[in-house]
Amino acid sequence: MTDRRRKNGRPDGTLRIPLGVLNWDVNRVTLGVAGASVLGFLYLPIVVLVIFSFNANPITRLPLTEWTLKWYDTAFSNEVLLTALANSVIVGLGAVAICLVIGVPTALALDRYEFPGKAILRRFVILPLTLPGLITGVSMLAFFNMLGISLSLATVLVGHGTALTAIVVTNVFARLQRYDRRIEEASADLGAGPLRTFWYVTLPNIRSTLIGSSLIAFTLSFDEIPVTFFLTGRDNTLPMYIWSTVRRGITPEINAIGSIIIATSICLLLVAVFIMRGEDRRSAARGVRRGA
Repeated sequence: MTDRRRKNGRPDGTLRIPLGVLNWDVNRVTLGVAGASVLGFLYLPIVVLVIFSFNANPITRLPLTEWTLKWYDTAFSNEVLLTALANSVIVGLGAVAICLVIGVPTALALDRYEFPGKAILRRFVILPLTLPGLITGVSMLAFFNMLGISLSLATVLVGHGTALTAIVVTNVFARLQRYDRRIEEASADLGAGPLRTFWYVTLPNIRSTLIGSSLIAFTLSFDEIPVTFFLTGRDNTLPMYIWSTVRRGITPEINAIGSIIIATSICLLLVAVFIMRGEDRRSAARGVRRGA
């Protein structure tokens, strides 16, 4: 042991830590502190909101008093708030329907067919996601005004569906790229037509991607403000109701409904990620079995 220490360390037998290892440890600690600081900056306000939603103090300030659930009861007793919540759910579900009706055929066309302008279309599909919501909202508002269409929940629904269709297109297209087309060919050899093959073969194989994309689109639509601000009429969605209320001051009732929205959004996103990862694992397993 002494000979080894003298060989790898100092003449007195003490071990010497290589400078590269020491620098790596310092860099790793620095990156960890920086990452924790960023996450704290992003999520600490959310934690504060959830904590104050259970605080009996009617004003959002320290010190904390006794714990209570009365603000949740107050929130669910507010008819205007519940109406806005129902409107958000209706718009979200309608936007998901639009995304699926437009997104699935578009993804199939991009994957299966060659046509002029295909490369340009693939890039324009994701444009609504890259544009700020402000630009999308103003553009849709000008479009509806040009057509003489009055603003309502229907215009909000169309705006959300237009902005979020790219989510379904990109996810379904990526899934189809990893899809084994030979099972469709086998279905056709057995006498099934294109529609029957799509319904009984293709659709079950991309079902998890559709569910995951729908959950993501619904969550984004439920929380959307910029596009909704320009396209809403007399009927408010929940984010717009919260925004109009917060201008007069944050109340525990808003903390309570905000906590519910956060919890719901997290659950939907986790379900979407779980479903899509499960499909990826099953696809990888099938690939291994075919290789074997």
